[in-house]
Amino acid sequence: MYLGHEAMGANNVPVYAMPRMKQFLENNGPWDQLSRYNNIQLKPLADKHPVSLTQVSVTPFTVPHRDEYSETVGYRIQGQHKTAIFIPDINKWQSWKTNIADLVKTVDYAFLDAAFYADGELPGRDMSKIPHPFVSESMQIFDALPIQQRNKIWFIHMNHTNPLLNKNSPEAKLVQSKGYHIAQEGLSFDL
Repeated sequence: MYLGHEAMGANNVPVYAMPRMKQFLENNGPWDQLSRYNNIQLKPLADKHPVSLTQVSVTPFTVPHRDEYSETVGYRIQGQHKTAIFIPDINKWQSWKTNIADLVKTVDYAFLDAAFYADGELPGRDMSKIPHPFVSESMQIFDALPIQQRNKIWFIHMNHTNPLLNKNSPEAKLVQSKGYHIAQEGLSFDL
């Protein structure tokens, strides 16, 4: 919305989108105006098809999640020297046909959904209706990996209730003691 004529008035900013998201942006206001006024230029993405962007290649892949308006995707990012996966939103790891532990082994960095630390984090809500993998569940999967593999994992996308946001919490100390990392705003990674 900040790219439109009422704000920045941008011109042909490339916006990469999977098919359902592209269709949503083209057919729903106020976003459709961005395309009509050439504030954005929609660039189609396709599942498991890499897109070259200057010095990196980005490959979207669909992951199971709510998908009310669009596909939910993760990305494999191939740099000149290193690779990463970025999965900020996903249902439980077991609902995906890909073995997440095996995928972690194929990259240098794994930025993974850590919306909630454990069941019960949202008092009064049935957390089975919120199918993100809990960090405690993710660690049960990844704890079997050697330390050098666990060192690749960066937990991201934390809900405001997640105790990992407090670097001095017992949960944050436990996560780090096992060799995992907790992302913080402002970090950068060389690829």
